[in-house]
Amino acid sequence: MSYTQIILDKKGPVATITLNRPEKMNALSIKLSAELADAVNNVKLDDELKILVFRGAGGNFSGGDDINEFPQWGTTFNIFERGKLYQHTADEIESLNKITIAAVEGATVGGGLEITMVCDFVIAAEGSRFGIPEIDIGMTPGWGGTQRMGRFVGRRKIREMILLGTLLNAHQAKEVHLVNRIVPADKLQQAVDDLIEVLLTKPQEILTLGKFIIQKGMEADLHTGLGFEVVAGALNTTTQAMKDSSTSFSQKTPLWQNRRKKVEEYYRKYPW
Repeated sequence: MSYTQIILDKKGPVATITLNRPEKMNALSIKLSAELADAVNNVKLDDELKILVFRGAGGNFSGGDDINEFPQWGTTFNIFERGKLYQHTADEIESLNKITIAAVEGATVGGGLEITMVCDFVIAAEGSRFGIPEIDIGMTPGWGGTQRMGRFVGRRKIREMILLGTLLNAHQAKEVHLVNRIVPADKLQQAVDDLIEVLLTKPQEILTLGKFIIQKGMEADLHTGLGFEVVAGALNTTTQAMKDSSTSFSQKTPLWQNRRKKVEEYYRKYPW
């Protein structure tokens, strides 16, 4: 598929998907949504890629679904199917065998916020705005927001967010766990690059395994989640990554030392 409303860029182990309708605040049109689904699958199948960054063009992440296209969505059944398609794309991002980072600025609302909720990390620029205000156009969220948001913000806050259409600033969003870090707008790219630098020091197959058991375990009961952890622990021992890493730890060689150094540097620069 050729892309006109997103940009897919690959540089070494890092891919970037840019939502590219700046004149429409990167609204999620029918075409953009199809291109996004295709690009995510493209990244999924590329074994050279380890990290995927999502961003928006023109100073906004995304203003959500393109309301002007609603008449084109068709019958009630067509809309039902489109909702399933959107949720499938969100599921694919959430379960992607890469580490995902949302670099957000400006408006991050509706479907835009729902995309960030399935990413592993969210780095926000000062001045970002977050919310699911579909109530004010007579809708409920469709990319999974009614279900995923409560797992971040809790039952009381999700009622405010969805039933009142509340908009949060970046600091309020961080307080309710929708954001990992807040940085000045002109430092957003640097903050993302610094996080990528830390992630690339880690054993990639263990990152992927860790992401999998966190995702699956958080949606299961405690004992099922603990079962995932036991199985993953056994799988760890079969990897060359664990053998190399544990040897480096024992011998205090640069492999382990560099990993710890990068983490410490990151948290000095971007405190909790």
